[in-house]
Amino acid sequence: MIAPEFQKRLPGADLELVRRAFEYARAAHAGVRRRSGEPYLCHPIAVALILADMQLDQETIAAALLHDVLEDTDVTLEQLREAFGPRVARLVDGVTKLGKIRWSPETEPVSLEREKTRQAESLRKMLLAMAEDVGVVLIKLADRLHNMRTLEHLPPEKQRRIARETMDIYAPLANRLGIGQLKAELEDLAFKYLEPQTYEAIAKALESRGHDRERYLQQVIEQVKQALAEAGIQAVVTGREKHIASIARKMRQKQRNFDEIYDVLGIRVIVDEQRDCYAALGVIHGMWHPIPGEFDDYIATPKENLYRSLHTAVIGPNGIPLEVQIRTHEMHREAEYGIAAHWRYKEQLRPDSGDRSIEAKIAWFRQILEWRDELLDAQEFVDSVKQDLLPEMIYVFTPKGDVVELPAGATPVDFAYRIHTEVGHQCVGAKVNGQIVPLNYKLQNGQVVQIITSKARTGPSRDWLIPSNGYVTTASAREKIRQWFRKQEREENIAHGRHLLEQELRRLGVEMKPEDVLKLFPRYQKLEDFLAAIGYGAITPQQLAARIAEHEDQRVRTASAPAAASTPPPLQVTGLRDLLTRLANCCKPVYGDPIVGFITRGRGITVHRADCPNILHTTEPERIIPVSWGETPQQHPVTIRIEAWDRVGLLRDVTTLVADEGLNALSVLTNVHDDRTVTILMTLEVASVQQLSRVLQKLESIKDVYDVRRVTGGETTAPAPR
Repeated sequence: MIAPEFQKRLPGADLELVRRAFEYARAAHAGVRRRSGEPYLCHPIAVALILADMQLDQETIAAALLHDVLEDTDVTLEQLREAFGPRVARLVDGVTKLGKIRWSPETEPVSLEREKTRQAESLRKMLLAMAEDVGVVLIKLADRLHNMRTLEHLPPEKQRRIARETMDIYAPLANRLGIGQLKAELEDLAFKYLEPQTYEAIAKALESRGHDRERYLQQVIEQVKQALAEAGIQAVVTGREKHIASIARKMRQKQRNFDEIYDVLGIRVIVDEQRDCYAALGVIHGMWHPIPGEFDDYIATPKENLYRSLHTAVIGPNGIPLEVQIRTHEMHREAEYGIAAHWRYKEQLRPDSGDRSIEAKIAWFRQILEWRDELLDAQEFVDSVKQDLLPEMIYVFTPKGDVVELPAGATPVDFAYRIHTEVGHQCVGAKVNGQIVPLNYKLQNGQVVQIITSKARTGPSRDWLIPSNGYVTTASAREKIRQWFRKQEREENIAHGRHLLEQELRRLGVEMKPEDVLKLFPRYQKLEDFLAAIGYGAITPQQLAARIAEHEDQRVRTASAPAAASTPPPLQVTGLRDLLTRLANCCKPVYGDPIVGFITRGRGITVHRADCPNILHTTEPERIIPVSWGETPQQHPVTIRIEAWDRVGLLRDVTTLVADEGLNALSVLTNVHDDRTVTILMTLEVASVQQLSRVLQKLESIKDVYDVRRVTGGETTAPAPR
């Protein structure tokens, strides 16, 4: 029944395993229907046919037919292994585990930190599945593609969630594996649900000129075929249209309207040999005038996913812009099917399979697996992977003319480490197009970058690892810097780590011992190892702040869990009820801080931070009583000190950020010093230590701000408690 569809796509292949898998899946899914009303079996068949179009092996296609039986039926993994062998069972098990990944919450609200952690864990699971067998992810990509094709049967909110996952994760992953065919369709389908109005506008613009374009392209194809034949070049020439999401992206990137996008219409020229690519380019440039700035040689400089082709744009017949892609048959197969193009030659496609093309395709993936244990912070892991998945790249030149590909936003430090690790370690400066630039300068396309090194410099600066300084954006450079510090004197790293930890605790105004903070990082068993990791940058101050703040807020929530259904007061005094309480002005405690109460004369209980100097030095310790926070966080005032280089617009940037965070500023005091620095004292209403930590980190990222910290009781002038 199903055999002809597969035989048509895989002529001459032994399809016995595929036939058995089809019969097994049909029996397992018997009587089950999809939301669309069609039999459930239609879905695994469609997924398997997508992979058959990619010319994959019969084990992978069989696994595609069976990919939902473990999750949706009573079939066990052991039964699958007995019926179809270990690899098919392993592929189905891998796809089943990937199916349980949740990139974003479906209904329940979650904290920002938990959502980042969820995404990081999902990425880890995806990459680990690829480590076992890349076929797992190829099946998942095909599964996602068919689900996107039938997405109209789901509720709108679910459509948007799945479309966002597709655009953020699956389409970039298909691109990174070089599978242009899947990437284009996944992007277009996701774009249709994420930006329906823009999608419809571009689709109508394309459709309105459809017949004219077909006639025009046929005319161009015939002219190119004839010219190439006269030049003795054998070629296959076809027409092509840029897909809708790509058109929208280019319109935004180049700030042009639809009529100004040169490569909406295009042709593809496929030749036998690489030398014929350049010969064909010469013929086409002889036929029509090339458009300046629209030529790219991805044969000499392949993209990171190893895509190879010549791209040019010309003013074609009737003055209409036309894009031309020129490549060999081998390049075309790799451009369409990427890593899957090598599959037919391998029984199992693994990162260690020995195929150099496969190794190069997923060299980035090897790096990610090596980094995952170092990137303890969820957001850092997510950002690192997405940066490597997403296609926004820039191309800069060495002084010798060699091309270096880097992610958009890369700096001279990233460039130096891409050239060589030692160049990065000895980097003391940089020139761009002959001009000295700071090391955190953002490189642009086409610039010539020269790194200034000094043998007197023995290693990188610790400041390069501080994200807010903006020196390093690539995970590879960051890891090389960490490795250097990891190899340095252990005692030096421990001392520096202790200093950073104490500094972060002071900045947050939190009273914790290093041994207590260690418990928040279960990977480390010994305090010295933990402090050394902070010292060489494996744990950043941002990671420390996030864990400490989350712990403080959780500790308070747990300690103040209600004993009854009644709503607890904002503050609870041990053994006493209905007492008037107020927060001390000297230390301004915030929800989550360790606190104590001080019995005043005639004014109830004044609540201080436990480490408030006025409490520590009181002459009446018998008036100190235990208090705790209520269950529900209340808005409490807290004062922060911002140190910065003075400039026009600084205060505006600070207050705008505070407003964007939804915080209320009770007071703002500024003091400009003779050395052109400025101190800003700002009192904000915050609900928790975690919220405070997030605001402090964001304030530190403002240009010219070099220190932000919480003002504690010891830094304010206040009378003794009474």
